[in-house]
Amino acid sequence: MEETMFIDPQRCIGCRACVAACRECATHKGYSMIFVDYIDRAETTATMPTVCMHCTEPTCALVCPADAIKMNEDGVVMSALKPRCLDCRNCVNACPFGVPKYNTQMHLQMKCDMCYDRSSEGSQPMCASVCPTGAISFGKYEQIVPLRRTKPVNVHVFGNQHVETKVYLMLPTDADEVNVDGCGVFEGRLKLAEDEQQSAMPKPPESWIDMQVEESDKSNEF
Repeated sequence: MEETMFIDPQRCIGCRACVAACRECATHKGYSMIFVDYIDRAETTATMPTVCMHCTEPTCALVCPADAIKMNEDGVVMSALKPRCLDCRNCVNACPFGVPKYNTQMHLQMKCDMCYDRSSEGSQPMCASVCPTGAISFGKYEQIVPLRRTKPVNVHVFGNQHVETKVYLMLPTDADEVNVDGCGVFEGRLKLAEDEQQSAMPKPPESWIDMQVEESDKSNEF
């Protein structure tokens, strides 16, 4: 399988169609393995989908004492094998992207597996098949990248650690890697230009509609 996923934060409109579709994947047991997060809630309402980045050297698999997390021949990191999972949650705490979640009812770590039951047969993952703006795309590098103005980046720097991933972030940058700060906000995020003056007027109170917006699940459990 030469195809992979391309995540473009600029195109995300926060509709969460991907979240709903992910629950329909046969291997996900009704749980969504994708999350829509605010990039920097204090500065912007911009959102982006968070999926497993499928690291070339997956930390989650390296810290698993039971060898329950496997990477297949296509470079897709799978959810933990139920007969092997020890409920230790090492993978949940070790992932630099905060992707794996622990399902307390199933006593199992679950995460995005790129809908391998579909993608291995030539179909798109559920999230990519319903995204209305192309914020989540699935295909070959040479098919996706020439159609975008943003640059594909798959090297992420966490302090002294460089993490290379199978999944690409499409960013408005000329850099070959993404530097991630302590808050998990990548420096290539969309934001107002630094020379743009900020309004001196006080911020209005939060509106009713803002209070109704579904917040992303930040917990490590379902």
